[in-house]
Amino acid sequence: MDLFAPVRLGDLELANRVVMAPLTRMRSGADGVPGDLVAEHYSQRAGLGLIITEGTYPSAESRSYPGQPGIVTPEQVEGWRGVAEAVHGAGGLIVMQLMNGGRVSHTDITGTDRIVAPSAIAIAGEVRTPTGAQPYPVPHALSTEELDTVREEFVQAARNAIEAGLDGVELHAANGYLLHQFLSPVSNVRDDRAGGSPEARASYVAEVVGAVAEAVGAARVGIRISPMNGAGDTAETDEADVRATYEALLDALAPLGLAYLSILHEDPAGELVQDLRGHFGGKLIVNSGFGTVTTRDEAIALVEHAHADAVAVGRLAIANPDLVERWAGEHEENTPNPATFYGPGAEGYTDYPRLAS
Repeated sequence: MDLFAPVRLGDLELANRVVMAPLTRMRSGADGVPGDLVAEHYSQRAGLGLIITEGTYPSAESRSYPGQPGIVTPEQVEGWRGVAEAVHGAGGLIVMQLMNGGRVSHTDITGTDRIVAPSAIAIAGEVRTPTGAQPYPVPHALSTEELDTVREEFVQAARNAIEAGLDGVELHAANGYLLHQFLSPVSNVRDDRAGGSPEARASYVAEVVGAVAEAVGAARVGIRISPMNGAGDTAETDEADVRATYEALLDALAPLGLAYLSILHEDPAGELVQDLRGHFGGKLIVNSGFGTVTTRDEAIALVEHAHADAVAVGRLAIANPDLVERWAGEHEENTPNPATFYGPGAEGYTDYPRLAS
């Protein structure tokens, strides 16, 4: 397989196998409405085979960051419509990552009376809020009835994304956010249908994904996982438990016919990732990033050796709007500037230079 060759992921026909990873950028203001600057940023990167948006919240209660976009209000839907039109006008494909942050938040960020999680266990450390750093609060443990509400928020958000013209959605079950919190035995100590055994912890995530797939079509739905990542105090250190949990999840998802599975793991070619791929049985996007840069050579090797169908790239997609052209022609790359990853404005967002024509 060739990194620069087309690939089909469900209903998505990618021109190449370089995927823009979901990247928190915090440029959508207090109202969570993506504007012209966001549309410009994504449309600049339309040469990537697929753009996966930054994590987008499905309810006010689920917002994790100031400046994070939502897909709840009519204004947010219209904002995303402008983004989708800009990307499509530039010849690209874009799917929305739906992200409920769960306990990775604070009421000063959400503007709500509480934050939620599988269990009433706070994250250690502090969260940055609009009024400064504060300790993470103890979240409200979702009741069994409230699980249905959260599931339906994901479903409505997916419908809103498709209404806005995006090509699909990705469910964020990685990096310590709500769905990952259900998978981890550290953050999920429930004793109802959504907790306890590995199979029970996986069941609610599968339920959410299944409901979204039924609502908008499985062939335009993906899921992202990060087994053994440990972000946000979701430590998964027992490999036997990890395997049991994620195998149960992927065995439940396999019959749905999802567009893809995206796995963030430091060793994409290793036994764990490849075994999980077998349980899923469909197309695989891998990303070894999360603290390290995914290089051209690594991406080419992962696809050539059939360890993945596509490769998600983060930092270099930030710094190189024409990344595929640069990699295909072995051109020099722009260097990402972490100081401008987060926050308002065009600097470090839409001002990275393209190759000279």
